[in-house]
Amino acid sequence: MKYIGKSIERIDAKSKVTGQAIYPGDINMPDQAYMKILFARRPHAIVKSINLSNVENLKGVLGIYTAKDVPVNEYGLIMKDQPVLCGPGSEIPFSDHVRFIGDQVAIVIAETKKIAEIAVGLINVEYEDLPVISDSLLAMQDKTLVHPEKDTNIYQKFRIRKGDVEAAFEQADVIIESEYITPLQEHAFLDPEAGIAYLDDEERITVAVAGQWVHEEQEMIAHSLDLPPEKIRVIHPAIGGAFGGREDITIQIVLALAVMKLNDRGIRRPVKIEWSREESIIGHHKRHQYRIMSKWGATKDGMLLAAESEVIADAGAYNYTTNKVLGNATLMVSGPYKIPNVKVDSCAVYTNNIPGGAFRGFGGPQGAYAAEMQINKIAEALDMDPAEIRMKNIIRDNEDLHTGTPLPPPVTLDKVMEECALASGWQKTSSGWKLKVQPQENLEPHKKRGIGISCGFKNIGFSFGYPERSWAKVEIIGEDEIEKVFVHQAGADVGQGAHTVFKQMAADAVEVSLEKIVLKKADTAHTKDSGSSSASRMTFMAGNAIKGAAARALDKWNDGERPACVEYKYVPPKTTPLDSETGEAMPNFAYGYVVEVVEVEVDTETGEVKILKVVCADDVGKAINPKLIEGQIEGAIVQAVGYTVLENFVQEDGLAITDKLSNYLIPTVYDIPDEIESIILEYGDQEGPWGVRGMAEMPYIPLAPAVMAAVHDAVGVWYDDFPLVPERVLKGLGKI
Repeated sequence: MKYIGKSIERIDAKSKVTGQAIYPGDINMPDQAYMKILFARRPHAIVKSINLSNVENLKGVLGIYTAKDVPVNEYGLIMKDQPVLCGPGSEIPFSDHVRFIGDQVAIVIAETKKIAEIAVGLINVEYEDLPVISDSLLAMQDKTLVHPEKDTNIYQKFRIRKGDVEAAFEQADVIIESEYITPLQEHAFLDPEAGIAYLDDEERITVAVAGQWVHEEQEMIAHSLDLPPEKIRVIHPAIGGAFGGREDITIQIVLALAVMKLNDRGIRRPVKIEWSREESIIGHHKRHQYRIMSKWGATKDGMLLAAESEVIADAGAYNYTTNKVLGNATLMVSGPYKIPNVKVDSCAVYTNNIPGGAFRGFGGPQGAYAAEMQINKIAEALDMDPAEIRMKNIIRDNEDLHTGTPLPPPVTLDKVMEECALASGWQKTSSGWKLKVQPQENLEPHKKRGIGISCGFKNIGFSFGYPERSWAKVEIIGEDEIEKVFVHQAGADVGQGAHTVFKQMAADAVEVSLEKIVLKKADTAHTKDSGSSSASRMTFMAGNAIKGAAARALDKWNDGERPACVEYKYVPPKTTPLDSETGEAMPNFAYGYVVEVVEVEVDTETGEVKILKVVCADDVGKAINPKLIEGQIEGAIVQAVGYTVLENFVQEDGLAITDKLSNYLIPTVYDIPDEIESIILEYGDQEGPWGVRGMAEMPYIPLAPAVMAAVHDAVGVWYDDFPLVPERVLKGLGKI
């Protein structure tokens, strides 16, 4: 039986719906202790002193640890610019500074959760408050430095220079200039941060926690504790969502620190922690807020001539993945269009806000928002159909992007656009594309309906010269026939169904039934590095690794080797960073393509925006499991609806005002679109396993500008910032 292309039931479906799945917070061990973290809860200050006298003799307290107790008091996924614990006594310069409200100052380990909570409240910390810088534009003036060891708050810059934009603007018949502000967003995954750490039978400090990359977590823990990586073991149990929110770590190092410090004192006990939702919201990063100034020009027949953009990313207090997210936004802010003259200047800026970091789309939604808004506004200025103007300008095979290099073939966005447009009421005529079916007008006069279209593209894998790789091991067991196939692959399943498709791919590659596949996953003790479960890369990268290992193991089996075991590391085509002067690069080795059409209803009395229908067409290369892809499309759209119309994350002077799910509203069943139509297209990628392209982020990227276009179609107002909460909508309508 072939499993590729079949909607096999998820291997974890039953355990999750019956409550049998074990998430990190469900793990309990004999004689475990409990940990609580003291958060700074102030955006910018120096920790002058920490007085533990009220706590040290409190009955039930097993240990209290501060910055002086961390062997190497620094960490970070890309830049090690963040203290593990903030306070005096560390050798790392300026690690006595807290830079956002979620900085961690001390940890307490106690016999019970209650004692740990009481103890944290009794710790006396003397702070010297510093000026708070919470606006990215003010941060660029460098009057207050978030990181005093640096001479500026601007710490990452990219630029693209292609052609002559000034000369092109002189030739343009229409020029559109706009400023866009994209909002923060909370990941709001189902289970807040939780985990347990202990010493295993081989004396390894073992951390069981939800994450996205066990080997990178292992490396960061080992670095901060000054231990060899083989002394650290990281395991991912069931993960209740991530969306990029677990790519930068939160509790892993302090859990391991607690076990190590207790063990040094002869106390060999597991240590458990569970964050509240409020702690989760202030303690992990958010989707970046971006400020984007765009100026685009086109001819009267709709051909794009020039695009100029200034892009400012509010990084918050630490880098996390900001520099990589900024690279993606820099790439995508000019859209997937053939534009002969492009100028982009982008930068990341430190502030005292909660850090920005990875979130589904990874810079794509922010860049695409500006690009798609610009082309929609140009279409309106020229009285041209928005699908027609896109089809005139969409980049195709062998055409250079603004990085000066072509996208890897096949480039299929024109095909995706055609499929989505035809399914949404457009027709292709001798004079071009025209929308023939208008949204049915509601009978209530204060409710207006509109339709909007938007497109996007998303890279697969890490970009800009990162040395990509993914490892797998396949072991075939049996004598006369194959009895079991053990597949070792470290990739995290963060809810997307990765482990199910791992088994499907392995079963097809070895030509056995699914029941014979045994998956060894997400445990540094049994796997080598697979890379992160992010960047739409996991099916693509793990699939190539599993396919490569399986093919070689099967060859050995057929040659009589029993058991047959092969390790294989897949390395994709190399990418290159953006040239510092021109931006020329081969930034990615593969892409996916997406187009969305959105129908909305706007209540002009209340300001409510209702999403009626979304048609989403995605070229996924090959649908390994079509039902899982439908789930990814629907989930991404619902999450993007929250981003666009509902989720209003408020920070004031570095303080999180919306720090609870009672005042930070996420979509419920009453907020989701009435209808989502998924169009799954399969134009195979030349490098992907079985033709696979990554797709988990794609449906998210074009939703916000498609909604804005639909709202404009309904009420005639362009909204250049969002979310479209009622107050913002009514203000745009001139009613408040």
